[in-house]
Amino acid sequence: MTMTLVAPTVTGYEASTDLATLLVRTTEGKTLSVLAERLRLSCRCAHCTRARFDERFPERFPGIAITEIGDLGYGLNISFSDGHNRGIYPKPYLLSLAGP
Repeated sequence: MTMTLVAPTVTGYEASTDLATLLVRTTEGKTLSVLAERLRLSCRCAHCTRARFDERFPERFPGIAITEIGDLGYGLNISFSDGHNRGIYPKPYLLSLAGP
């Protein structure tokens, strides 16, 4: 008998009514949340990576809001109220951001 372990993944998502939080539903039936500021600070796009390297990436994004969410299948493309829309968040990465 072979047992296959499957890691939980994202089955649904939506922005909270105040747009300050991403709510993520998982295959385990849980709903997890990730603050928009945490998402923005955790962006791995080339622009943000370069800004970190050049030490010009902000330490905070107070009042940042989620303005759009695009589903790419393997992850979400999230746009923010500061105009940033390059971040792609693979589903396993989203779950890690929602963790403790």
